[in-house]
Amino acid sequence: MLTLKIITALGRACVLLASLCLIVAGAFAQEAPAANPKPMGIGLEDVAYPYPVQYLDLTIEGQLLRMAYMDVAPTTAANGKTVVLLHGKSFSGDYWADTIKLLTGKGYRVVVPDQLGFGKSAKPDIRYNFDLLARNTKALLDRLGIEKAAIVGHSFGGMLAVYFARDYPEVTQLLVLENPIGLEDYRSAIPPQPLEMLFKTEMSQTPASYRAFMKVFFVGWPPFAEKTVEQFARALQSPEYPRLAKASALTYEMMFEEPIRHEYRFLKMPVLLIIGQEDRSVFFRRYASPEAIKPLGNWPVLGRAAAKDLPDGKLVEIEGAGHISHIEKPEAFQAALSDFLSARF
Repeated sequence: MLTLKIITALGRACVLLASLCLIVAGAFAQEAPAANPKPMGIGLEDVAYPYPVQYLDLTIEGQLLRMAYMDVAPTTAANGKTVVLLHGKSFSGDYWADTIKLLTGKGYRVVVPDQLGFGKSAKPDIRYNFDLLARNTKALLDRLGIEKAAIVGHSFGGMLAVYFARDYPEVTQLLVLENPIGLEDYRSAIPPQPLEMLFKTEMSQTPASYRAFMKVFFVGWPPFAEKTVEQFARALQSPEYPRLAKASALTYEMMFEEPIRHEYRFLKMPVLLIIGQEDRSVFFRRYASPEAIKPLGNWPVLGRAAAKDLPDGKLVEIEGAGHISHIEKPEAFQAALSDFLSARF
């Protein structure tokens, strides 16, 4: 009888150990993509966008380029209004899928470009600047016959949205800025980096380093975040990756050299500022000491200060969200966006 009990106990222990191994293996699988992921072109050819993608032809610095965009019609009675969605630095227009569905269901036409250097658009080696990207976006709206629109920008796209509003106030009926880069000037604590260093950093990326970079943006780790890492790991295997790395380095250089915070007091149109309260991200943090960047990245404080400078501004703070509220807290983000558009647009 004692021997039987010992055998039974050992069996249970083995089952428990096997279960623990499966749990650990599953967790590890979520933390690491395949060692040799299938290569993917830097134009995201294998990524299916939620709506049909079209292209705008541009000529810049003598180069013939294509700018990808989605132009999505209302799915209910059209209200005659257009909303433009501008993506962040590490993303492309497809991550607005749920926001597009919300807006088109309320009668809005929604235009979602991939800026040059991102997503399905060309990745040229040119001198990037925000006025250029704003001009490209205006050219797209001109082609589509859109004279006025609400401009919504997230992160890097929020920075671009402010430039667009300053360059084309007659087009910009209102602004929505979701955790926009530019609420603080990084040059106060971080030394400028030569383009060669920025490019070297992008060329040294690995799936693991990219995952660590992305984790700063989130409170948790939603499936979207892992999907983004997997796409990057595949693009990293492309023989064209150096071209993507150079475009990324050039756009980082643009972000560092063209601060926008001082422009907030000149924004005369209605502005909604949405800030995820758990965001502590600091772009360019790797180029400075922890002590130097300690005062940076307090997004709740930055948001409240920026809101005070807006002539016609409203601040919405979203608890439990990091840098990307429309992914982590979509209900709260969509409610804030819908209410503001209904009231002011």
